[in-house]
Amino acid sequence: MLAILIAHTVAAVFAPLLVRWWGRNAFFPLALVPLVSLGWVVANWNTEQFLSIEWAPGLSMNVDMRFDSLAAIMSLLVLGIGALILLYCARYFEDDEPRLGIFAAEMVAFSGAMFGLITSDNMLVLYTFWEITTVLSFLLVGHYAERASSRRAATQALLVTTAGGLAMLVGIIILGQVAGSYNLSDVIADAPSGWLPGVAIVLILIGALSKSAIVPMHFWLPGAMAAPTPVSGYLHAAAMVKAGIYLVARLAPGFADSGPWRATVISLGLLSMILAGWRALRAFDLKLVLAFGTVSQLGFLMVLVGIGTEKAMLAGLTMVVAHAMFKATLFMVVGIIDHTTGTRDIRKLAHLGKKAPWLAVIAALAAASMAGLPPFLGFVGKEAALSAVIGTPVLNPAVSALVVTGLVVGSILTVTYSIRFVWGAFGRKQLKRPSPAVKNMHAPTALFMAAPAFLAVLGLVSGIFSPVVDTLVSPFARTVDAYGQASYHLSLWHGFNLPLGLTAIVVVGGVSLFIAHRMVNRLRFEHPPLGNADRVYDSVLKSMDTLSLRLTGTTQRGSLPLTQGTILLTLVLLPMILLAIGREPELDFVFFDTPMQVVISVIMISGALGATVMRNRLASVILVGLTGYGCGVIFAVHGAPDLALTQFLVETLTLVVFVLVLRKLPAEVDDRGSAGSRLPRAALAIAVGATVTVLGAFAMNARSTDPISLQLPDAAYLLGDGKNIVNVLLVDIRAWDTLGEISVLLVAATGVASLVFRNRRFGSAPRVSDAPATDSDSGVGTDTTWLLGGDLIDPRHRSLILEVTTRLIFPTIMVLSVYFFFSGHNAPGGGFAGGLTAGLALVLRYLAGGRYELGEAVPIDAGKILGLGLILASGTAISSMFLGAPALSSATLEVTLPVLGDIKLVTALFFDLGVYLIVVGLVLDVLRSLGARLDAQVEMQSQVNAR
Repeated sequence: MLAILIAHTVAAVFAPLLVRWWGRNAFFPLALVPLVSLGWVVANWNTEQFLSIEWAPGLSMNVDMRFDSLAAIMSLLVLGIGALILLYCARYFEDDEPRLGIFAAEMVAFSGAMFGLITSDNMLVLYTFWEITTVLSFLLVGHYAERASSRRAATQALLVTTAGGLAMLVGIIILGQVAGSYNLSDVIADAPSGWLPGVAIVLILIGALSKSAIVPMHFWLPGAMAAPTPVSGYLHAAAMVKAGIYLVARLAPGFADSGPWRATVISLGLLSMILAGWRALRAFDLKLVLAFGTVSQLGFLMVLVGIGTEKAMLAGLTMVVAHAMFKATLFMVVGIIDHTTGTRDIRKLAHLGKKAPWLAVIAALAAASMAGLPPFLGFVGKEAALSAVIGTPVLNPAVSALVVTGLVVGSILTVTYSIRFVWGAFGRKQLKRPSPAVKNMHAPTALFMAAPAFLAVLGLVSGIFSPVVDTLVSPFARTVDAYGQASYHLSLWHGFNLPLGLTAIVVVGGVSLFIAHRMVNRLRFEHPPLGNADRVYDSVLKSMDTLSLRLTGTTQRGSLPLTQGTILLTLVLLPMILLAIGREPELDFVFFDTPMQVVISVIMISGALGATVMRNRLASVILVGLTGYGCGVIFAVHGAPDLALTQFLVETLTLVVFVLVLRKLPAEVDDRGSAGSRLPRAALAIAVGATVTVLGAFAMNARSTDPISLQLPDAAYLLGDGKNIVNVLLVDIRAWDTLGEISVLLVAATGVASLVFRNRRFGSAPRVSDAPATDSDSGVGTDTTWLLGGDLIDPRHRSLILEVTTRLIFPTIMVLSVYFFFSGHNAPGGGFAGGLTAGLALVLRYLAGGRYELGEAVPIDAGKILGLGLILASGTAISSMFLGAPALSSATLEVTLPVLGDIKLVTALFFDLGVYLIVVGLVLDVLRSLGARLDAQVEMQSQVNAR
């Protein structure tokens, strides 16, 4: 299973390159990936496979995968039809198709993501693959991004399915917590009961129903027909929309008897079947006819797998297979029609059956299976469905009769739009000669028709040999309770019985309804009786936009003090009210341990008070920095040198950033209009300080056992092979937190630079060779050049002492940075501290030599440094997984060298190197944006003023 996922990932990565080399023929080798994967599925069909990889056990995110009979059935569709669709793409597209390489990569990646979804036993991992398919569907539906219709359809599909997915995630978390396991196999084997699991099941069903386009979340699927036809034939017929059906089928053995299950699934499924079937009779676009037909059939499938009996599950899985074959075939037929005639409008097609008889035969075979005519698999599945619902013991007899009636009505509509599809695409329509579009068409090639022809014939063969299909789908059906119903086996002939009579009624009714299609066409409501879901969607979005604008206009008026005041007031009121109404523990205050703490606190308080009354911005920043340095001293006094070192470095770098920003601001604060608000601000500041102090006191006194910090020294050495507790926590024990934090740093760097740069985001700082010739004349002309960039600084702003000092101590600071990096696992330091030290060295080079000196110090794009750091950090997580260890787990390598002696190397060092590079890249990017970029703007403005 893991090899299949890796193969699809590799194929997706190299797909653009293959398309660039071979054009559309690259789809042939790409099709081999799902085809070979299908070989593994067939070879292991009757064996149950398990795969478990520890990833993040604390988050219940282990990669637990399970291949059983249901996964095998879905894999057959996902991989088999996926291979045929890729083969079809090789002749559907032209070599000059825009973004064809990206499209190929997305299609292969989607096949792999769907395989991961249906084989995931861990519900959280399943959700991850679930959302990957959502994103890939968004990209594939929006392939023609230059078209407004494609962009709207892609956004609509993304919003609807993502909203359902978020509801499903909440349900998964509730269910996993209640059941005590996030593995589907454990949850279903011992399904929890009660109101809370019932809420979880409803939330999960919302996700499943939205993914499978069930009313009222069905409208995104017809809109998604703006996608290329291969996307419709794969995602919206065989793969993505089956994800919801799969999830309902997977959960049915454990939760079909829960209170909200059948009422939700059966009612919405029947409504979808009838409503979408009616809409299919009113569409003129062949793809829309199939789209509404797909929604109708998905409703039918949802009813069958949702009833939760062995017989209904057997019928449901049979129809899942049949639907994938005939609907993928018909979508590919529509693609061929559109490709050869240039239209999909049935009003512009006439005599196509005469011009393309083989294509008409293929479409007729698939449509016959969709209509449920013998001897096709669609007939076998529909017979089984009617037999399963008639008199089912899990439903009240009246409800059972109502469900049977709904299925019959929906099936009549299915027969009607099946005939309408074939007639609309290939019929003569009382015209004596072909329509212009048909007359000017070019004949499709045999290779172009190969994939749909294979599936159409397979639907016929599967119906004739339905007992073989029975052996494939019945193993999972038998995992569902039979509720006393007799065993049922798929067959073309079960004798003269009620299901056969209902089938006859369905066929006669469907044909009669089609014959009366002119009357049906006149039954057009000016306003649909159930409303227009598309318009409801637009109204909801408009209402949300209006609400957000009003809310934003109320809370965010462009006043920074107002915004900060709102946040801080919430911080004060919410916890203090909860503490006031709650049970108060006994508070035990210890104000200080040593006199040193009192001295440091007085200095910090003085700096804080001075910052509130100081009008000069730079002086205020320095006083605020004084409080930060005081905090570092307290860390050192309490025996935390690593925290103290980091605090000093961060505070110094923060001061530099403030200074860079303050260059563009007035020297003093203009607070003439804020006299009336000083008292409320002071009160709010005192309240915030008191709140934080009280919360800290309550937190300390709420402890009932020894703090976990007492166990950290031993845990750091035994688990992480390091004596520096802070560093081991960052790069090993809580490395996931660090990975998230450095990702935030990278986003922060991007955000800061985006505010300064208008076009090109990244780039290396300018070097001396990039300076204009006139700039070199401003140098002092000395024979000794301490810093190359110094000669380009205006003599009025140049400091020779600073240049000499920088030249002397810069190498020392860099060596110290490397020392901090390597020693950090056992002594104060680490990647973060080392990166900050190197960043300060770069700051010194910039302050002494200017923006050109920054380019000489690091002639590398900051973005590349940031990217390399993130690759190293995340690569450490992935590489450990491939070695069979949990993500971000570290190993220790011990060697003895002749001169150096015993050396212990922890693989977490590579993760720490990623942290080091990201910090250096962040500092470099800030210096480039807030420093060099602003310098360039000042120089340009000076030149303009001089002119």
